[in-house]
Amino acid sequence: MNHWLIAPLVLPLVAAMLILLLVGRRGVQRAVSIGATAGLLPIAILLMCFAGDGEFGVYRLGNWPAPFGIVLVLDRLTALMLLLTAVLALLVVLHAVNGDDRRGRDFHVLFQLQLLGINGAFLTGDLFNLFVFFEILLIASYGLALHGAGAERTRAGLHYVVLNLIGSSLFLIGVGILYAVTGTLNMADLAVKVAAAPPESAALLRASALLLLAVFGLKAALLPLHLWLPALYGHATAPVAALFAIMTKVGVYAILRTYTLIFPADGAAPDVGHWLLPLALLTLAVGAVGVLGSQRLRVLIAYLVVVSVGTLLAGIGLFNTGGISAALYYLPHTTLVSAGLFLLADLIARQRGIHGDNFVLGPPLAQPTRLGVLFFLGAVAAAGLPPLSGFIGKLLLLQAVTPAQAAWLWTIVLTGSLASLIALSRAGSRIFWKTEGDRAVAGQAPLPLFAPAALLLAMSVVMTLFAAPVTRYTEATAAQLLAPQHYIAAVLGVHP
Repeated sequence: MNHWLIAPLVLPLVAAMLILLLVGRRGVQRAVSIGATAGLLPIAILLMCFAGDGEFGVYRLGNWPAPFGIVLVLDRLTALMLLLTAVLALLVVLHAVNGDDRRGRDFHVLFQLQLLGINGAFLTGDLFNLFVFFEILLIASYGLALHGAGAERTRAGLHYVVLNLIGSSLFLIGVGILYAVTGTLNMADLAVKVAAAPPESAALLRASALLLLAVFGLKAALLPLHLWLPALYGHATAPVAALFAIMTKVGVYAILRTYTLIFPADGAAPDVGHWLLPLALLTLAVGAVGVLGSQRLRVLIAYLVVVSVGTLLAGIGLFNTGGISAALYYLPHTTLVSAGLFLLADLIARQRGIHGDNFVLGPPLAQPTRLGVLFFLGAVAAAGLPPLSGFIGKLLLLQAVTPAQAAWLWTIVLTGSLASLIALSRAGSRIFWKTEGDRAVAGQAPLPLFAPAALLLAMSVVMTLFAAPVTRYTEATAAQLLAPQHYIAAVLGVHP
C-alpha cells in the first residue's frame, strides 16, 4: 500500500489546523500555507510517475477490503488532476500573500480546506465520499467567495450558496437511489452491479444517472446551470477567482469518471450520455455570446471559463479516445490560462484606479509593456490561436469528431474561438490603446508580483513545447478510462 496516496489530503488538513492555531501571527500563517501548498507539488509529481506506467494505486483506509471500506484510487487521470491542482494552487497563494489575503479573515485556512476537498474529490473511489469532499470544497468556497466583502460579491456568493445547497440535495437523492438498487457506493463495485442490474431497475438507474448529470453539470457550469459562474468569478478577489478555475474542472472530472465507469455508453443508461454533447455545444455557444457582451475584463474571463467548459465536455461527449484525449490536453491549458488572466486582470485594475477593469476610457497604465505582453500571450492562448496549446487542444478535438457530428461541432467551436478573439481584441484596445489623461502612477507592481500571472500564462508555451509527450499521456489516460475493467480489477481485486 502506497502511503503517498493519502498525503494530498493529510498535508492541507494539517496545514489548516496549524493555521487556525496561529491566529494573529499572519507571517507564520503565510509561511505554513505556502510551505504546505509547495509540498503538494513534489507529492503530485511522485504520484504521476507512479501512475504514468499505467498502474493503479489503491489505498484502503483501515485496511478494509473494497467495497466495504473507504478507498482512495490513483490512476492516470487522478494523477493529472492532482498535479494541475498543485501547480495552480502554489502560484495562486504566492499572488495572494502580496496583500489579497488581508482583505478578510481565515483566507489561508479556507484555502487549505479547499485544496483538501479538491484533492479528495479526485482521489476518492467511493461515490458517497465524493459527496463528502464536494461539501468540504463547497463550504470552503463559500467563505472564499465572500472574501473581501462588498455588495456585489455578497449577492453573487449567496446565489452560489443557494444553488449548491439544492445541488447537494439532488446529489444525496441520486446516491440514495443508487444505493437502494445496488447496495453499494464503491465506484468499482457500482460499475459491476449496475451492469448486472435486472431490467426492472432500469428506470431507477436512469433517474439516478440523470440526477448525477444535473449535479455535476451544476459544478461544471453546464448549460442551463451556468448562470452563477460569471457573477461569482467576475466579483471574487483575484486569487479566489484564479483558484476557482479548477473548481469547474471537478465537475468535469466527475462527469468523465461517472460516465465512463458507472454509466458507460453501452451500460444501464445509454441515453443519458447522449445529452452531453448537445448541452456542451450549447454551453459553448452561450458562453461565446457572454464573452462578446461583457463590459468588464474579469466578467469576460469568467465567460471564457464557460466557453472552455463547453469545449471540454464536447470532447468528453464524443466518448472516444480521440475526443477524451483532446479534452484532457485542453483541460490543464484552459485552467492555467484562465487563472493567469484573472491574476493579470487584478494587476491591470490596480493601475486603472477608479476605472478598475471596466471597458471605459481611463488613464494610460503605469507599466503598459509588461502588462501588454502578458495580455497578448493570454489572449492568444485563450482564443485558441496558433501556435499555443489552446490551438493544439482544439485541433485535436476537431480531428476526433465523427463525420456525422462534424458540421455542428466544427461550426460552434470555431465560432466560439472567433468570438473570444474579437472580445479579447476589443478589451485590449480599450485598456491599452484608447486612453485619456495622465499616465497612472499608483498601483505600480514590483516584478515579483507579476511572476505568478506570468508563470501561469507561460504554461501554455510549455504545453506547446512538450505537446508530444503530453498528448501521449492524455491518449493513454483516455484509453485507460475507456477500459474500466482494469480499474474495477485493481479496486476489487478480482476480474469482473
